[in-house]
Amino acid sequence: MDARATATVTPFSTLIRTASHEAHTEAETSTFMSDMLGGRLGVNAFARYTEQLWFVYRALEEAADGLRDDPVAGPFVQPSLFRTPELERDLAHLRGPGWRAAATPLPATAAYAARVEECARTWPAGYVAHHYTRYLGDLSGGQIIRDKAERTWGFARKGDGVRFYVFEGITNPAAFKRAYRELLDGVNADDLEKQRIVDECKRAFAFNTAVFRELGEEFPLSA
Repeated sequence: MDARATATVTPFSTLIRTASHEAHTEAETSTFMSDMLGGRLGVNAFARYTEQLWFVYRALEEAADGLRDDPVAGPFVQPSLFRTPELERDLAHLRGPGWRAAATPLPATAAYAARVEECARTWPAGYVAHHYTRYLGDLSGGQIIRDKAERTWGFARKGDGVRFYVFEGITNPAAFKRAYRELLDGVNADDLEKQRIVDECKRAFAFNTAVFRELGEEFPLSA
């Protein structure tokens, strides 16, 4: 069976997951993430990571209102996913009430947020790629990060510091993820456009890897 036929019969949610698997693995197994989740870095590293997430999610969510009626991206705009208020509460806990004045994006984070904004403005299908990459990850592997953070730095379970990982509006994450994958399978795009979305997913994971690399440079382990 040729690639075009496979693209037609394979559910898009499966295609997008398998095609981006290598890039996903590279991102989640970065040295910084391994060191942070292994308890080898202090809480300041976790706070700096949370700060970088704030810049990315602000880009995702500030664009959401303008995409609600878009035939491709609109179905994915769901307020139950929004993370910016939770990130801001976490940062106030981690960094204190003046955290905004000191918040700075790493170069890789700034590039990542700019790409999200560009896709939202010029290519809604590309926005879907970034939406999928972030939110499905939060609902899955993000829960491992929350558990590790609670154990390592003593945060209250699902409390301040880790509220980003707690989706109060989603009572059944497994069912939500199934419904999300059904949205992907029904995305309003032809096979060529779907391949472009897959490529943008890979690009999103590459942005994440770059952010982790720069965080690792900022928080190297002591010799």
